[in-house]
Amino acid sequence: MAALVTDAAPAQSAASAFAERSEANVEQTRAPSSLKMWSAVIGATLGAFMAVLNIQIVNASLADIQGAIGAGTDDGGWISTSYLIAEIVVIPLSGWLAQVFSLRRYLLVNAVLFLVFSVACAFATNLSQMIVLRAVQGFSGGVLIPMAFTIIITLLPKAKQPVGLALFALSATFAPAIGPTIGGYLTETYSWKYIFYVNLVPGALMVALLWFSLDRTPMKLSLLRQGDWAGIVTMAVGLAALQTALEEGNKDDWFGSPFIVRLSVVAAVSLTLFVWIELTATRPLLNLRLLGRRNFGFGILANFLLGVALYGSVFILPVYLSRIQGYNAEQIGFVLAWTGFPQLLLIPLVPRLMRRFDARWVIGTGFALFSASNFMNIYMTADTAADQLFWPNVVRALGQALVFAPLSAVATAGIEKENAGSASALFNMMRNLGGATGIATLQTFLSKREQFHSNILTHHVSLFEEATRARLMDLTRYFLDHGVSDPAVAGHKAAIAVALRVRQQANVMAFGDTFFLLGAALVLALLASLLLRKPNHLDAGGAH
Repeated sequence: MAALVTDAAPAQSAASAFAERSEANVEQTRAPSSLKMWSAVIGATLGAFMAVLNIQIVNASLADIQGAIGAGTDDGGWISTSYLIAEIVVIPLSGWLAQVFSLRRYLLVNAVLFLVFSVACAFATNLSQMIVLRAVQGFSGGVLIPMAFTIIITLLPKAKQPVGLALFALSATFAPAIGPTIGGYLTETYSWKYIFYVNLVPGALMVALLWFSLDRTPMKLSLLRQGDWAGIVTMAVGLAALQTALEEGNKDDWFGSPFIVRLSVVAAVSLTLFVWIELTATRPLLNLRLLGRRNFGFGILANFLLGVALYGSVFILPVYLSRIQGYNAEQIGFVLAWTGFPQLLLIPLVPRLMRRFDARWVIGTGFALFSASNFMNIYMTADTAADQLFWPNVVRALGQALVFAPLSAVATAGIEKENAGSASALFNMMRNLGGATGIATLQTFLSKREQFHSNILTHHVSLFEEATRARLMDLTRYFLDHGVSDPAVAGHKAAIAVALRVRQQANVMAFGDTFFLLGAALVLALLASLLLRKPNHLDAGGAH
């Protein structure tokens, strides 16, 4: 505080004394307020980490859960789908509901509910129970993600926001990568139930930190009467229909299914109405006009594509390792660990990089590395396994670690405090929606490309080809030398072996194509990041 410059010495002396007392008072209050502030950030980001982790940790053990509760392969997918639908619906609602019930009450209640229903999922005895319990778990867990982001960009001073966003990056990029590792280990070593019990210890720490750090504020129940209920209903219906269509589309042959067609129509109509309502309402649920701001708009686009590649790569690599290499859940987890553990070392260094270099260059480098890691896998063979995937996974870890915190900082720079809730909801919702879109696209793309390569290979593997006849003769002799006495049976086994080899090769080539698609999506994200404008004050961006 500057002293007033006057000609009167007494006035100057009084001002100086007042400044000294003010600085002393600030010094006395800084430590406890800083402690509470960081406790809130750590507690909230820990909750976000667990909420995201529970998507991948369950997916890694889905087969075991389905067997334990008597669910079929197709219906068992709803164990994950119900969680994802509830999560993506509640994310846009969280900012408004936190105002209605107060941030402290809303966050603590949902944190406790998340833990309660995590344990309850372990006691489900049939598919119906599991779907309902997972939906409630997803609804309460989904609250933790945007609330952590909001706390970072509203409670932390701008100079400290890069550190907060780096912590949040552990939930956004590290949790999806490490989820299969934890899930596979717990399932193979103990039981699938432990993937739900594992939330209890960190969850108790989360609740304690939030209880200590968040200030008590009164509820504003009057906001319920002023709520944008038309927007809430159209948003919830539209997102639920869209998420369900994306999750079930590949299995049901997309628009060949009347169910998927109806869901798509409902999603299109509802979300169109939602956008119109939000742009015309006096008190909108979400301020969609933020998308018109250059950095936030291009940041959202890059974040959506990051979600496509982030969740897409975590989906496609386990499918490859299971289908081609025959790995179990634990083996898959150890392969994917190399996209997770390096991030623990790298993410804490990102705030320092943001201070030394233009954050846009950090973002661009991250997207370039993440893209390159996928391009490294496009020439896979049937022998590509853990050893061959090591360096692509390490490069992927480098890229993921560099992207999220600076992208969040640049995208949210200049967002006013009153718009922080909308910015957090949109930013996190679009990343999750990108993940759902990416997985759905990759599932369909993989099956189509497998059919494409299979048709081409089958055309060349013909009895009119000398190489094919020679291969069949070699295999027939092999089976005759190894216990098959009937030449006809041996010949039949040889034909089956060739067909399986063709199918395996077609699958491997299709997986290479999917990695190329992921790399291309990240190139688009890189281009979007190049259109970001350098903020006047880049301190992780966020609220003023």
